[in-house]
Amino acid sequence: MDQLSTIIDLTLNFDQYLPVLIAAYGFWTYAILFLIIFLETGIVVFPFLPGDSLLFVAGALAGKGLLSVEILLITLSIAAILGDTLNYWIGRYFGQKILDMNLSVIRQEHIDKTHFFFEKYGGLTIVIARFIPFVRTFAPFFAGIGRMNYPHFLAYNIIGGVGWVCSFVIAGYLFGNLPIVQDNFSLVILLIIGISLIGVGSIILNMFRSFKITDIFIWGKKD
Repeated sequence: MDQLSTIIDLTLNFDQYLPVLIAAYGFWTYAILFLIIFLETGIVVFPFLPGDSLLFVAGALAGKGLLSVEILLITLSIAAILGDTLNYWIGRYFGQKILDMNLSVIRQEHIDKTHFFFEKYGGLTIVIARFIPFVRTFAPFFAGIGRMNYPHFLAYNIIGGVGWVCSFVIAGYLFGNLPIVQDNFSLVILLIIGISLIGVGSIILNMFRSFKITDIFIWGKKD
């Protein structure tokens, strides 16, 4: 319970922690943020690290001139893409062994949710999952287990990674310093996550109206 409280506090109050990092480490803050995004997307046992809130807060601080928005967009996009790539290969070669270990941080409900997305939305799960906490950590892992064709995975990975990072960083840059946002940051983060889920839901609905899902679409072709 204490661990869960710490995770919630870090996610909802990252605006208080990041300025401390900048003051202490200066330019090395970019490397720290790179590492957090890389681990959150790249290692299946780190789904609890801040993702959406980190990107939004980083963008807001860039709006204050404390960070460079250009460096953030480039470095964090690379971190997200490399993270998913690592996660894919871990899943491909070691996935079943890791699942058999029954690690406490890999909860069955998150596994089931990720399976559901792959069964319904196929390769686009890699893009959609970027905007859904926990699912974005497990999606590339299960893509590896399912042996999704790597070039197809990489294409979805790049689109999703760049889209996710740019969406939240730019949103923070443009709106993160508004007084109403600063005064209600925790609520804003929850709203951002909720809006992401609604947006993803509408995309999925349009997909079902436009496409018939087949076995090939489900896995983007296997190797």
